Amino acid sequence: EGTPRQYWCVLFLLFSSSSSPIPMSEAASKPPSGTDTITRVSPPHTEWKPPEPQPSPFAQMGFKSLDPSSKETGNLYPLCISSVVPRPIALTSTLSAAGVQNLSPFSYFNILSHKPPTLAIGICRKPGLEGEGSKKDTFANIEATGEFVVNIMSDWFIEAANHTCGDFVPEDNEMDLAGLTPLPSVVVKPPRVGESAFHMECRLKQIIPLSDDEGRPTTEIVVGTVVMFHVNEGVLTQTPSGSHTVDVARLRALGRMGGNDYGRVTEVFELARPPRPGQ
Repeated sequence: EGTPRQYWCVLFLLFSSSSSPIPMSEAASKPPSGTDTITRVSPPHTEWKPPEPQPSPFAQMGFKSLDPSSKETGNLYPLCISSVVPRPIALTSTLSAAGVQNLSPFSYFNILSHKPPTLAIGICRKPGLEGEGSKKDTFANIEATGEFVVNIMSDWFIEAANHTCGDFVPEDNEMDLAGLTPLPSVVVKPPRVGESAFHMECRLKQIIPLSDDEGRPTTEIVVGTVVMFHVNEGVLTQTPSGSHTVDVARLRALGRMGGNDYGRVTEVFELARPPRPGQ
């Protein structure tokens, strides 16, 4: 970024969640207008000095250890999705080898690098099926064509975006079924989602297969290189040094919580990076 180290900061995002589709307030239903949808607050403990302790509110309670390889532990899915939160969501657009459109959200997702811009999506197999039939349409399409588009989900189209995660057959076009708008991509063939304010056209870089203890495939991690960004001018801004950045308040991106819960940013606070020891 080129800015002095002492001005780097970590931005913390506080999420509110709901177990049902999030109703947009009257203010949120209007066009975004800067930072008025997010409250800037002070850090939780402004008086803290290193190395003062910051004890957990559960310090008097013990820990329960859970062995993933033990049958007594049971299904790990609820544990994983309720503890690693909030998770960003990749609303992923693909085309089959025959040209059939597919759109589906995945929250086992994140950006891995900015140079080169690289992201990863974990796509789990369909439960109860084996072989090629267990592959989700999104993965089968990426495997066949090597191309996909990640669209960031915002609260103004959450119901339509969530509709795309239904149990549809490969021949269904989820974008049409959800009433979303396809936009042509520039480098890759899969379309972008017009309602999203941020798109990343991607080419497949690597597939990392995962299997269970019996050797049965369970998940493929798709690593993709971003070959084109598209940023709606309504959310695009600049850093003090002139680099492109996104206004988080205007983007109103959603995160995945446990169960059927989604979360959205309601508050932010800033903490500067500490100086090196001795400085």
